[in-house]
Amino acid sequence: MKISRILVLVLVLCMVVAGCAANEQPEVKEPIDSNEGSAFEGKYVVDAEYVKSVAGKDNVLLIDSRGADAAKEGTVEDAIAITWQMLANVEGKPGDPMWGTILEPAALSETLSNLGISMDKEIILFGAAQNGWGDDGRIAWELIAAGYENVKIVDGGLASLTASGLNIVKGAAEPVPAEVTVSEINNSHNINTDALKADYEGFKVVDVRADEEYEGQVLYGEANGGHLPSAIHIKFTDLFNDDSTLKSNEEITKIFTDAGLSKEDKVVTYCTAGIRSAYMQLVLEMTGFENSFNYDESFYRWSAVNELEK
Repeated sequence: MKISRILVLVLVLCMVVAGCAANEQPEVKEPIDSNEGSAFEGKYVVDAEYVKSVAGKDNVLLIDSRGADAAKEGTVEDAIAITWQMLANVEGKPGDPMWGTILEPAALSETLSNLGISMDKEIILFGAAQNGWGDDGRIAWELIAAGYENVKIVDGGLASLTASGLNIVKGAAEPVPAEVTVSEINNSHNINTDALKADYEGFKVVDVRADEEYEGQVLYGEANGGHLPSAIHIKFTDLFNDDSTLKSNEEITKIFTDAGLSKEDKVVTYCTAGIRSAYMQLVLEMTGFENSFNYDESFYRWSAVNELEK
């Protein structure tokens, strides 16, 4: 009887020890994708928290790229407001030769001086992200080509700045003129119609417009509808999350590679007037597709003088 009791006691103790050992095992978790939800990183992009940390400093200039009319409805305190057209040749009509291209150095210098966009300041641009036209990217692209070395785009645009708690006011600040001299335009990430046509087969051409534009609808006064021959379709809006921030570098790179681009390709982006495509060119460059070019005459010009596909 005693032996039976001892055996039962030993059995119970073994069960307790085994149970404790099992409880001490580390919890097994499903592997986590380290890239999921990560913020985009690039030399031309900053987030709202960074802007909060530098807003109001003398060496920082905030620019609302949506223009003065939009700023009247609400913009960041102390931001000036401009449009991409102020820095571009918009004489004549869309589709004319060189319409929408960057101003020549002398005219650009005068404009930038009047706007107070000094080269010795950090220029931080914001827009409406995927709900807009990529104006902040276009202006950044223009300034970089003009020789500015410290230009940034706000990830998430005005919406993210508002959510961060920055003071929002009705109407933009008045520009304070400065002395600006642009000596030349750097065209290393730009291409014109003649150059594109001359070596068309040597480029991967990317149409960043909306589906209906790519498929042939004429929405903005284009001479004809359709798209450039064999153009790859990657929409400007594909770059963004639902909250207006850019997708992660890994997600965007996958979008590009899945579409058939490699980092060794010469890539040309275009849209209607070279605005959304300028933004796309900067993103391509920041994700390693450095041999990329914005076609700033864009579809307005090509549709007026060259063949299209539908």
